[in-house]
Amino acid sequence: MHIMGTLDGKVAIVSGSGRGIGREVALKLASEGASVVVNDLDKDPADETVAEITAAGGRAVACVGSVTEEGFAERFVQTAVDAFGGLDIIVNNAGYTWDTVIQKMTDEQWDAILDVHLKAPFRILRAAQPFIKANPVPYHRKVVNVSSVSGVFGNPGQANYSSAKAGVIGLTKTMAKEWGRYKVNVNGVAFGFILTRMTEATAADETFVEIEGRRIKVGVSPQIMEAVKRTHPLGRPGTPAEAAGAIYLLCTPDADYVSGQVLNVDGASR
Repeated sequence: MHIMGTLDGKVAIVSGSGRGIGREVALKLASEGASVVVNDLDKDPADETVAEITAAGGRAVACVGSVTEEGFAERFVQTAVDAFGGLDIIVNNAGYTWDTVIQKMTDEQWDAILDVHLKAPFRILRAAQPFIKANPVPYHRKVVNVSSVSGVFGNPGQANYSSAKAGVIGLTKTMAKEWGRYKVNVNGVAFGFILTRMTEATAADETFVEIEGRRIKVGVSPQIMEAVKRTHPLGRPGTPAEAAGAIYLLCTPDADYVSGQVLNVDGASR
């Protein structure tokens, strides 16, 4: 079965798409006809997303590895070119949080979060430039960088993450100006509270994730979750599918004259 959709014939790379928001982005782009390179740190989640896409009649391959690895960006871009013959959509989504107040934050904590959220997107875009320049197309290519309301407004305990996500906004606005001549729209999304494995657990659960040999505590306090339900205009956090929908909008031809923008996707919570 060949899927016909608004992204038919396009080729997308989505970092961190084995789980959470990234997975939903990969599924959404594929359901609209894009061929997708799925990436995750771990092989199994990446393969599962690929299998789900192909079972539904879509096209996908996996590119497993850490976005912070030397040479990963070039391999990611090359996978799209080798597997599907092009590259039209780049979604920089991979990342995690490693929170603490500034006086307790180590250089390692700072560097790890800056590397994954800011240096990795920079490297991926740098790696994509030669292909994009050498292969002009009659339509607009799309880049969507994932930022956060923490990068717009700040958030206690997230000096590293907020700084990285603010940096993503600067990168987005600059690349929109540099790449306009290549017919590339570059935009960002700043997510508010979205329910993922990083936020589903409560802080009291002592829930950890293993990321590149580091055991990192995740979760939010039950008080924060209750406050969200009580004070949020929509009365709840967002879902990964809703987050993916905002990214998809910026990947469509309907957004061809939208560039250099950062869309707050937070249900009017700020």
